[in-house]
Amino acid sequence: MGLIATSLIWVAYAVCLGILFFVSGIFVFIYQKPSERSLGVTIVCFITVLSLLATVLLLPVDVALVSSTSAYKLGNKKDWATPDAVDDILLQLKIVYYALYSVDAVLCLLVVPFTYFFYEEYDEVAAEEGTQTIGSRFWGAMKYTIGFVALALVLFLVGFFIPVARKARDEHRDLDFFKDLLTENHGERALSFAIGILITVGTVLYCLYTAPGLALLPLTLIKSAPSVSTPQLAATTSSQLDENRERQRQLNGRNEGREGGLETRDRRELEALVREERTLVRRQRLASENSGEGQNFLVKVWIKAEAVFRPIKLIGGLLLVVVALIVFAAMLITCIDKIKNSVCRSSCGFLLAHTKIFNPINWVLLKSSKIFPIDYILFLLLAMLFFSSSVVGLATIGIRFLWITLFKIRKGKTTPNAMLMATVLLTLITLGLNYTLTMIIAPQYATYGPQTFCDRPSHYPDEAPDCTNHRKAVKPCSERAENSASQLVCTPTVVSTFLNRIMVNFPYLGLINFWAQFAFLGIFVIVFLVMLFRVPKLDEDQAEDDLREEEEEGLLASTGRRFGATWQDITGQAKGVKRANYGAVNGEAAADRGTTDHGEEGPVGSVAGGAGRDSNW
Repeated sequence: MGLIATSLIWVAYAVCLGILFFVSGIFVFIYQKPSERSLGVTIVCFITVLSLLATVLLLPVDVALVSSTSAYKLGNKKDWATPDAVDDILLQLKIVYYALYSVDAVLCLLVVPFTYFFYEEYDEVAAEEGTQTIGSRFWGAMKYTIGFVALALVLFLVGFFIPVARKARDEHRDLDFFKDLLTENHGERALSFAIGILITVGTVLYCLYTAPGLALLPLTLIKSAPSVSTPQLAATTSSQLDENRERQRQLNGRNEGREGGLETRDRRELEALVREERTLVRRQRLASENSGEGQNFLVKVWIKAEAVFRPIKLIGGLLLVVVALIVFAAMLITCIDKIKNSVCRSSCGFLLAHTKIFNPINWVLLKSSKIFPIDYILFLLLAMLFFSSSVVGLATIGIRFLWITLFKIRKGKTTPNAMLMATVLLTLITLGLNYTLTMIIAPQYATYGPQTFCDRPSHYPDEAPDCTNHRKAVKPCSERAENSASQLVCTPTVVSTFLNRIMVNFPYLGLINFWAQFAFLGIFVIVFLVMLFRVPKLDEDQAEDDLREEEEEGLLASTGRRFGATWQDITGQAKGVKRANYGAVNGEAAADRGTTDHGEEGPVGSVAGGAGRDSNW
């Protein structure tokens, strides 16, 4: 019976990995720039994103496997859950966890940096001349990667020799929970320290990127105007551009051969038409870009999916706002609970497994965990919300050093080196997210799940008490439990033990990670309140050409109604295109539209000259 239960849980994890496989591929292919795609970069980014998501989503499997060994209604172990069987389950989980954490660390510190420098070493001219070989690129990349290798070795050596904190154990020597957390194994201590440092760095990045992203994601869905119908935009722009050029040809033809050149009135109108022509050309390119022209298949599918789901974007945004506020409340409640009720407070990073204050997310996950895989589905959605928020934060803020933007993350326009940098940041952010989900958002669920124990005296030291006729004595498992019976029944999850071991052995890391949660909450509140009144566009810091395209996008709201634009985007066909009225004598309307272009005004010329300017815009 136990083998069937554990096998089904691992099968559910395998199905989840299949979903993550597609999520990772979609993320990489949607954000990569098609014209600069590199096979090596694509593979490394894909594997890294898949590995980090697999690490986070192993938590529900951990909870389900550990909880499957006990009967939560009676507070005792199941008949098949012998100590050896429980140890085998824990060993399986430890192997998978240490493998995934090690892979994450190696990818973050070695593989991704090497791939980045290997890509940067490529010289197209030297490669064509034959002076640069694969071997020279390899050794050039290795020279720069040595610094990351040295960093990894330093982390492991410091963790190997650094003394562990014993204050928590000395103050609570009567609780076996703390005795089991302090490790004397130097190898395990070194790995714990290295992962702890990465988690701490990731928590800082998590505050800087995920907190704004969590506020931006739902409110942007609510407040952003529906996109303009791309086919309607293309058709209208093409019609207006033809009219514009025809009017320019007429003006130049009418004044051809005139000794004094163009009349003042005609010159003013022609200048306005030339400015508007540049605007229309950029607008035409915007329509081409929005339709996915020149993009890969996944980007085109994504554009169609956005058009299909556009009418329900508002509802989705409202639901996400509610979820984001619930997450905020859950984090704040747990942080307050830890400050008030942690048994060791700052000496162990405010460790608290059994919460005293009602936490909505923790409660929902605990209730749903009794019927696997409902909790798995909920946890998957929660993890995807945080991952999506991190991506939105990266796309909005960009990869920066202080106020200097190093790389920009954009759909279909992210260069390979920017993709690698974003992947490293997402890896670190996900490690920090793993701490937050386990220790802050749902600590009781992540530590013991729905496990309970019978809080009655036992007849023999190695025998669990019987609560068949005393259901009120069945209590949730807790690190505070003083009844020895709890040690026979309650088995903490592997991930909670690993993270708690880091925070207890290295309490300064625990303090940084704990107090950083308040920084996360503060940043979320600030961005959320600002976003209620103003929603900045994700690409507002792009290059000047992109800024102009975004500015012009707001001028086209009249090209179709909301649902009409949606249907036209899905079908790819425009309806009812009206030809603009060009050639007004005063040219005021044209001049007004032309002033939206921030570029320099070109000289007035012939139609051929206007066509030549198209290629420059």
